[in-house]
Amino acid sequence: MAFRFIHTADIHLDSPLRSLALRNSELAELVGDASRQAFAAIVDLCLAERVDALVIAGDLYDGDQTSMKTARFLASQTTRLHQAGIRVYMIRGNHDAMSRITKQLVLPDTVTIFGGRCQSVIQSGPGVDVAFHGLSFANPKAPDSLLPKFAAPQEGAANVGIMHTSLAGSPGHDVYAPCSVADVDGHGFGYWALGHIHARQVYSGASTLVMPGIPQGRDINEAGEKSVTLATIRDDRSVEIEERLTSVAQFERVTVDMTGASEWSEAIARIRAGLEQSRERVRSRYLVARLGLVGTSALSWSLMRDRDLAVAEAEQAAEQVGDTWVEKLELAVLAPGVGDLESVADPTLELAQSMHANAGSQAFRSDAREFVLKTIADLPPDARGFAGKDEAGLEQFLDDVLAHGVDLVTARLKAGATR
Repeated sequence: MAFRFIHTADIHLDSPLRSLALRNSELAELVGDASRQAFAAIVDLCLAERVDALVIAGDLYDGDQTSMKTARFLASQTTRLHQAGIRVYMIRGNHDAMSRITKQLVLPDTVTIFGGRCQSVIQSGPGVDVAFHGLSFANPKAPDSLLPKFAAPQEGAANVGIMHTSLAGSPGHDVYAPCSVADVDGHGFGYWALGHIHARQVYSGASTLVMPGIPQGRDINEAGEKSVTLATIRDDRSVEIEERLTSVAQFERVTVDMTGASEWSEAIARIRAGLEQSRERVRSRYLVARLGLVGTSALSWSLMRDRDLAVAEAEQAAEQVGDTWVEKLELAVLAPGVGDLESVADPTLELAQSMHANAGSQAFRSDAREFVLKTIADLPPDARGFAGKDEAGLEQFLDDVLAHGVDLVTARLKAGATR
């Protein structure tokens, strides 16, 4: 008989969603709770599949958490596994190293949390013995590879390594215990249960290397279906993997073409149709849509001027579709003729062209930058992230504000626009 286990990582229980909360507190609450629901779904999957073990490759928590509500939830879920005879093997990732819960929580004795020195635990299976090798880091920074600290494969057993690593690097992720895929593959383990990078990655060679990705997305940058891996080790130590859906709320970009739309009701109908089509494709319980309106339409100025109304109607359409939320509305709808201002005798558009030119000057940009920095300084720390996390983010924010600000002024001046 085969040995089977579920492999997950980067659960980030109760991850705070400050930026989303600023836009929509109800949606933030939904997505914030989704990480718990996803973990409960993982436990449900373990029980339904009658697996032998659950492997968590780091970042179960999300930093310096002190909530005992989180602790109680985790204790109750691991107890369900304990009662079913399913063992848990877990390492601490960079976020776990910052969590106080990791040092205080008492879990069932069927839960193994690997420490700062490599440890190997053998679990006898129905057809093959499996040696789980794990190593945690006590600090949130790990600039050097952890691979040399892992033990050699144990003879006579199938070997599974559990490691939290950025591998050779990934956009949007800090460097953490870097190492090459080739080096990991050459270590001699049959399966590597990896964590840290939130996008699913699978490498097949002498070993099977799996980065399962985050089981529940938290924002539009973690769009798409999220999952865990069901791994099967057969008697001959060959490995088979299956991807299993776990995401409760699924972020997706929904693009709606407004070309030719001339009536406000038609625009809303197109939005609803776009949401309905996306809802049909999404397998997760909830669809969280980043709605993007594109194309060329006489409604361009109306949509920009009455953006709040467009958002409200889009949210109502999402509610009618069911289990659907609009996370944000992005407008990229052009008015007919805007791309060729010289051929259009429109004083408002000529003024807009002049404003765009002035907004691009260094003097104007410098004044805008100073104003934004002063505004940021006056806000509480949790609300300062709207202008980017670094200098490059601030410059991008200024680009967007200066461009969209001119468009908004133009839209309000276009009093003759219809809807």
